[in-house]
Amino acid sequence: MLVAHRGASGDAYENSPAAFRAAVAQRADGVELDVHATADGAIVVHHDADLPERGAIGALPAREVLAHRLPNGEPIPLLSDVLTILGDRDVWVEVKALDAAHDAALLRTLDAAPFPNRLAVHSFDHRIVARLGRLRPALSRGALLVAYPVDPVAVMRAATATTLWQEWTMIDAELVETVHAAGCRVIAWTVNDEAAARQLARLGVDGLCGNSISLLRRAREAA
Repeated sequence: MLVAHRGASGDAYENSPAAFRAAVAQRADGVELDVHATADGAIVVHHDADLPERGAIGALPAREVLAHRLPNGEPIPLLSDVLTILGDRDVWVEVKALDAAHDAALLRTLDAAPFPNRLAVHSFDHRIVARLGRLRPALSRGALLVAYPVDPVAVMRAATATTLWQEWTMIDAELVETVHAAGCRVIAWTVNDEAAARQLARLGVDGLCGNSISLLRRAREAA
C-alpha cells in the first residue's frame, strides 16, 4: 500500500486541500493526515499544535482556526471536508492530541464520512488509541513508534492496535516477521528515499508512507 504522507506533500503544501487532491490524482492507495480539536470541538487537519501568532489550536474557536491561511493560501481544512475529497481511499488519521471531551466529535466525523469503513486512527499517544478502541472496537487502529521495542506485539496489544506504524530506519526482517506472525501489519514512515523504499518493500512491509507517491510506486515496481 502506498500512503501519501500529509497528502501528496512532495507536490503541494502538507495537509492542505491541494495536497489531498494531488494524492487522489496520483492514485495513492491511502492517505495519512494529522488532526487536532479546536476549543469548541471542531476536528481540523493540521500538523502542528500551534498556529503562528494565534496560539494553540486547542485553545481557539473553530472560526479562528478556519480563518487561518496556510502558506499556499488555502484555509486549514476540516477533517470532514478532507474525507469528502479523499473518497474511497484508505485514510489514516493521526491524532496528535485529543482531550477525551472531544472523542465523540472525532468519532461522529469518521462515521459521517463517505466511506467510514476505509478509515483508521493512529497516534504516538497510545492511550488515545486504546481509548478510542474502547469506544469504537470496530475502528481500525495503529500505534506509532520511533523506537524498536523488545516486544512490538505487546506494545500494539496494550494500545489495542493491529497496525504498527514504524519509523522506517528501525524496520528489519525480524520485526516484520514478528508483527505478521501476530496477524498484524507494518507501515513504514516517512520513506522519501527510493532505495530504502525498495528494500522495505522486499522485507514485506504492508505499507510505505512518503511524500512522493511516484517515488514509492517506482520502488514497489522495482522490488
